[in-house]
Amino acid sequence: MLRGGYPDRMNEHDTRDGTTTGVDPGRLDDQQLMRELETIHRTRHDTLLYGSNDALRAHNDRMARLEGEWLRRNPRRPVAAGRTREGARERGCGQSAAPGE
Repeated sequence: MLRGGYPDRMNEHDTRDGTTTGVDPGRLDDQQLMRELETIHRTRHDTLLYGSNDALRAHNDRMARLEGEWLRRNPRRPVAAGRTREGARERGCGQSAAPGE
């Protein structure tokens, strides 16, 4: 049965030291995983600036787990030349890579 577009297994949250850490990223389908990544990246700045130390630790852990799962599923993702060290050296000082590059 679906609730809010998510299968029932989405209601199974992991806990660490009694703290809820969200659904195991391995249980998310690709679309759910991407949605979770978009949300956590969008909330990163506010968590860093205004969150408690515990909130920041939880955010760091969750983000690492989500990103790790995405990388596990996409080992051959395209890497833009401008986003490598060599590409950065070629760009020279003061130039930034275009988004997605």
